[in-house]
Amino acid sequence: MSTHQSRLEFALSITQQAATLILSHYRSQTLGIESKADDSPVTVADKGAEQLIRDALAVSFPDDGILGEEFDDKPSKNGYRWILDPIDGTKPFIYGVPLFGTLVGIEFEGRMVAGVCRMPALDEVIYACEGSGAWWKIGDAEPTQAKVSGETQLSKARMMFTEPTHDVRIGRESVLPTFLKKVRIARGWGDCYGHMLVATGRADLAVDPEMSPWDIAALIPIVREAGGVCTDWKGNEDIMGKDGVSTTPALTAEVMQILAEAGAPRRAMA
Repeated sequence: MSTHQSRLEFALSITQQAATLILSHYRSQTLGIESKADDSPVTVADKGAEQLIRDALAVSFPDDGILGEEFDDKPSKNGYRWILDPIDGTKPFIYGVPLFGTLVGIEFEGRMVAGVCRMPALDEVIYACEGSGAWWKIGDAEPTQAKVSGETQLSKARMMFTEPTHDVRIGRESVLPTFLKKVRIARGWGDCYGHMLVATGRADLAVDPEMSPWDIAALIPIVREAGGVCTDWKGNEDIMGKDGVSTTPALTAEVMQILAEAGAPRRAMA
């Protein structure tokens, strides 16, 4: 087993343990909601899940670095770095909506080589390791290979987006209306779930005007191994790009042209 694959197997196991912890707080009175500096919410479930993963990594991969949403960075001693988002979609989680996920990305020498996106409340997981394809599993079913759709026309595309009110706040409100005039259907199934739908062929396009490194890191290798494209709006597989898009190869050029015309946000993103 390769060093990438062994870490992916670990990620699958530890995210299942994190899911159990997260679900123990889901739709409960034990959330302990706080606000971070940017007013985004964080719960005891976020912090507990990330701490669980960090503690396990300290034992199994002590020389690996860690970049997480909730705690301080740990530098890598061997080229490997884990990028963690314990609950991507904290707002849906708080509201009792099941479209939130746990994201674990594995980076080696600056390249995203593996990733896991687990949806605790849906009992779905999609995962990938470079060179081994992307795999999708629901409940106790056997994993099946995940593939992006073969859609070639934007006019027939199914688009996913997250939060138009946030688009307005950062000055990128023109992007969604532009796509709405061009795509077949658009649904607000956002955060990591929208990108998961692209990787499994259930959607053709997911656009996010603001993404932190931990929001996109795991998705890059998953969508890539599913045969798609997951990059920032400049077309780079850059977790620091501050925005993100997942799509099918045939739609990439047209989608990127629309995003390029949108320009930078009017306010600096965190």
